[in-house]
Amino acid sequence: MTKFPVDAPKPKVIKTLEILGFRIVREKEHISMVRDNRDGTKIPLTMPNKPKIKASTLRTICTQSGISREEFLEAYGKI
Repeated sequence: MTKFPVDAPKPKVIKTLEILGFRIVREKEHISMVRDNRDGTKIPLTMPNKPKIKASTLRTICTQSGISREEFLEAYGKI
């Protein structure tokens, strides 16, 4: 099983989440993103606005937003 990147660069994480359908709503001390689903629901996502994102934070982001580990890593590998 492939592991999450240990210290992922913030721009690469944001691009990965954009590939997965999220868009930035607000960017201050935290970055707020949202994904609009086809059924009209929205999935919010909040992550720290730091230069590097830890693997444990990425796991939490994926769990809370309903993204599978494989789905995230596949999109991350495309960048």
